[in-house]
Amino acid sequence: MRLELRGESLELLPERALWWPCARTLFIADLHLGKAATFRALGQPVPAGTTDDNLARLTALIDARAPRRLVFLGDFLHAPAANVPHVLEPVARWRERHAALELVLVRGNHDLRAGDPPPALGIAIVDEPLDLAPFAACHHPQRVADRVALAGHWHPAVVLCGPAYDSVRLPCFALTADESLLVLPAFGAFTGATARPLPRDARRFAVGGGRVWRV
Repeated sequence: MRLELRGESLELLPERALWWPCARTLFIADLHLGKAATFRALGQPVPAGTTDDNLARLTALIDARAPRRLVFLGDFLHAPAANVPHVLEPVARWRERHAALELVLVRGNHDLRAGDPPPALGIAIVDEPLDLAPFAACHHPQRVADRVALAGHWHPAVVLCGPAYDSVRLPCFALTADESLLVLPAFGAFTGATARPLPRDARRFAVGGGRVWRV
């Protein structure tokens, strides 16, 4: 799904990522590496392998698009329990494979608790908003003067209702009516999604079945 914002073309990808072709920049939000490991450390029986899944999907995106830069819109790590060797070692191996790729993390609320990723990962770490005119890379949805804010944090979703009193919840992109804020779905495999608190007048672009469409 292609969007034209402030004279720039953006692609909403079914991989739950945003592609800015002119700048060869990928954006993803809410990776939450180590979330499952954090739950298991608390004795919760949640599945393993989510970090490998997240990194494999990132690699597929990079191989398909050949970006120059990857911007994480906050919440790279989930919690202090994720900032440990058994979570970070596969991330380090992934980084070695993509050593030439510029990585930027815009700190989110979970990053402030988890702590910054190790310097060895070669990630530039900044506070929001990061000016990438005509866009502003953020974690928290917000208004940024003279910019289109690109954000995460909400893990947005849309609920589609069928004729038999059934429903399905799908992750979505959400664009405010004034086109000043675009919220990305969560990229992480173990993050969940919610239909709130999206503005009622926001345009929603659902992700499912290998495509993105407006609903």
